[in-house]
Amino acid sequence: MARRTVLFSPGDQPDLLRKAPDSGTDVVVFDLEDAVAPGEKDRARKTVCSVLDELTADCEVCVRINPLAGSGIDDLDALSGHWDAVDSVMLPKVSGPDAVGRLREEFTDRGVERPVLALLESAGGILDAEAIADERGVDALLVGAEDLAADIGATRTDDGDEISYARQRVVLAASAAGIDAIDTLVTDFERTAYLEAESERAVQFGFDGKMAIHPAQVPVINDAFTPSEETLDWARRVLSAKAEAERDGRGVFAVDGEMIDAPLIAQAEQVAERAEAAGIDVTE
Repeated sequence: MARRTVLFSPGDQPDLLRKAPDSGTDVVVFDLEDAVAPGEKDRARKTVCSVLDELTADCEVCVRINPLAGSGIDDLDALSGHWDAVDSVMLPKVSGPDAVGRLREEFTDRGVERPVLALLESAGGILDAEAIADERGVDALLVGAEDLAADIGATRTDDGDEISYARQRVVLAASAAGIDAIDTLVTDFERTAYLEAESERAVQFGFDGKMAIHPAQVPVINDAFTPSEETLDWARRVLSAKAEAERDGRGVFAVDGEMIDAPLIAQAEQVAERAEAAGIDVTE
């Protein structure tokens, strides 16, 4: 299951909730947290549940609840009877594995079980990324750079040096646990060129996808996380040559005049996996 693009849609705006799955995103997040004003939470819960009842979506449908120490319990209660339409739950402001454990207990009490997308938005969350990734039920780690910058007193910049370590730590923790790593938002959806650059940077870091705040960002991010035909052709040649070398009992082989070793084979396999996740036939 690909998670190239994770698109947020405000829970109190039914028209946007209905349109979001048709944007081409891999994951749509019905947001009950930051996108909803405190006084509109109850209305947002009713709106999300109403849309879930009528929804037919080809993408993963996720609900971002509020922190359990806030009104997250109310969010879970509201979803009673609507869980069949919910594929995953995003838990915000995760500062340690205990937060996920408590959510899992709430799932058990309600007789449901859903993958948890853990949003890390604080120094504690980033520093505990490995333990959070290893917690049962966690299926992805996400970097929330804006809240993180506020937590540590950093200034957000276009080059992103202030969050570079956080990004690297999340990618490493997610990779070690065999789960997805999702990069932070570009909040200005009109900066398409910047989004392209940030999406390419996220690919270079090793992220599996990137969050989006507007449907116009979806195709830009999807393109960045889908291997180019040139890259895919190289991966196909490497994997084909590897198979031929194994049949011939050879441990060393070359592609395009380059000796291929284990790291390059791993890169080719990763390209093929990313292409398959995007729905591309890698056997062509």
